[in-house]
Amino acid sequence: MPETVGDPDIEMADRSHVAAQWTREIIHTSYVAMGRPEIEAFLAKCFDDVLAACDGPLESARLVGERLVEVHFTNPVVVRKTLDHLASVLLRYREVDQARLVQVLGAVGSGFAGALREQTLDEQEIIKQSVLDARDAAEEALRASEARSRAVFTSSALGIAIAGLDGVIDEINPSMTRIFQLGNGSLVGRTIFDLADTAWIGELVAANAELVRGEVDRYQLEIRFTEQHGSHIWTQLSASLVRDARGAPDYLVMLYEDITDRHMLQEQFRRQAVHDPLTGLANRTQLQTSMERALDPTHPGRRVGLCFFDLDGFKAVNDSLGHPVGDQLLRAVAQRLQALTAEFGALAARMGGDEFVVLVPDTAGAAGLVSKVEKMLAEVTRPARIGAHELAASASVGVVERPVAGADAESLLRDADVTLYRAKQDGRAQWVLFDADLNAEARDRFKLSAALPAALDQGELFVEYEPVRLLDDRALFAAAAGIRWDHPEFGELGEESFLDLAEETGLITRLGSWALEEVCRHAAHWFERFGERGPIAAMNLSHRHCRDPELVNDVQQILRETGLSPESLALGMPESALFDHQGDAVDTVEIFAEMGIKLIVYQFGDDYTRVARLRGLPLFGVRIDGPHLAGFADPEGPDPLDEYLLGAAAGAAALMDLPVVAGGVHDELQAERLRALGVRSAIGAFAGERVSALELEELIADSE
Repeated sequence: MPETVGDPDIEMADRSHVAAQWTREIIHTSYVAMGRPEIEAFLAKCFDDVLAACDGPLESARLVGERLVEVHFTNPVVVRKTLDHLASVLLRYREVDQARLVQVLGAVGSGFAGALREQTLDEQEIIKQSVLDARDAAEEALRASEARSRAVFTSSALGIAIAGLDGVIDEINPSMTRIFQLGNGSLVGRTIFDLADTAWIGELVAANAELVRGEVDRYQLEIRFTEQHGSHIWTQLSASLVRDARGAPDYLVMLYEDITDRHMLQEQFRRQAVHDPLTGLANRTQLQTSMERALDPTHPGRRVGLCFFDLDGFKAVNDSLGHPVGDQLLRAVAQRLQALTAEFGALAARMGGDEFVVLVPDTAGAAGLVSKVEKMLAEVTRPARIGAHELAASASVGVVERPVAGADAESLLRDADVTLYRAKQDGRAQWVLFDADLNAEARDRFKLSAALPAALDQGELFVEYEPVRLLDDRALFAAAAGIRWDHPEFGELGEESFLDLAEETGLITRLGSWALEEVCRHAAHWFERFGERGPIAAMNLSHRHCRDPELVNDVQQILRETGLSPESLALGMPESALFDHQGDAVDTVEIFAEMGIKLIVYQFGDDYTRVARLRGLPLFGVRIDGPHLAGFADPEGPDPLDEYLLGAAAGAAALMDLPVVAGGVHDELQAERLRALGVRSAIGAFAGERVSALELEELIADSE
């Protein structure tokens, strides 16, 4: 039997060494939430208890085994290494026989095994309870989930149908019955294809087949269904495929959303986008789309026709009876056109205002189209009862009929519009067929009308003068101004080419004021150079310019700025512009006369019933023009009627003591015959060709 260590300090050091060795043996076999020093201290205490068991009760050795489990030294290797280690070192510290050693080590192992068994049982109980709790929770969650799913299925506003892969409906929710308005009739047993109109079934079958084959997991379609009373039900169908546990297609879930109201609203918006809100006819947008279809050359020789209608005098209806009555008249005309065009297979559209367009696809020629136009005109002009009024509208129509090949919508509309313009010019209340040459002239007028404002700004316009000479001695008496246009495309144009356009567009006032300033500036220069020998500057004002409320102020300002004396200016005014609507002379006449401006009445004698109104007005003279003057240049003499009319006009002027100036006098013979009738002065080739302001200045200088 070995000797035990007698010195306590040495014995303590040895026990620490034992604990350190023990630590090295087992530290890597189990996880312990302690550092190495704490483990060594713990094992040193355990070693003391084992030593105590060698001499006393085995309980302390059993507790060592339990404590090893408590600190989680639970790996099976721990037991083996612990027992091996204790067996090798215990005899160094205690005299113990082999049997006692086995008992001590057995107690350690027994305590370890018992504690480990209890710990395992406890853990198993915890796991068992956790499993039971988890199962209960899962079952409760499943019940709650099923309840929620059932609640959603039952109360959903969406219609839900569960269908087999063949499309047969197995189950529906209450919303399906409500959406499809089937009353007590059940949808179960019917197919999803029964819930679509024929036109939508093909698309539904194709989409559903892809879903069943698993090529897609879902699809969405808008479908229409017509219920038993004939009303349409629009639904948005969202279909999904549900697979079984093996991933194979199992059944279908169909969600139906009632979008009838939304669809109707969209249809209303679409209709508003392509229809005129007042008349219900097609608008420009729909007309453009229809024209593109009509101009598609689907077959050789296809032709198309376009009729541009404009109501004559419609503004008078609005002004006299009010816009509500005018709107009702437009609706009546639109309804008649709509009814007739439906018979012709044509489209009626409103362009705006009182303008309508009828598009006739696949015409058989101009003659057939014209017969349709005459029917439409007869229908449009038929009297319409609007409230207490019976109104008979008239219309002018521009008609274009041509092959589709080479045609386009823009040129078709433009040519119809220009042809309508010609119909208006030719007297209204009639149709006019497109003529390429005449339309080219009209288009040129439109070009001039559009370019005139820019021409005025860019200095393309200038003033030239026709000398006015006395017939007695051929003295240069005055200079009649005329506006010319140096057009970049059409060359030099006289005012007869564009003054009417300026009158129509309202530009005449601005143009007239510009020309008047030019004339006064030239005349002021002549007076400055030649004094009293300077000619009177004469310029005609248009009817619209005469009515301009700022005319007097403009004339006064121009005279001040140019320095021209009013006595050196003669203004021509048409006879109709001298009087207001009540037949009284306008104030402008008196104001100009008081200023010293000479007033000339042009277009004198055009209406002999109104000549007497000029009596007593402060006028300087009258001017006569017209085709009846040309006969006076004929060597055989003028036509007796022309001579009588001109003589009557000159005689009336003489009775009112108004000198007469004649325009368009070409030669000496014509001048002499006119002088014999009382004409005092002349304009034309006899008096001299048109010249610039500088050239006129040279004429004045040469006449000295």
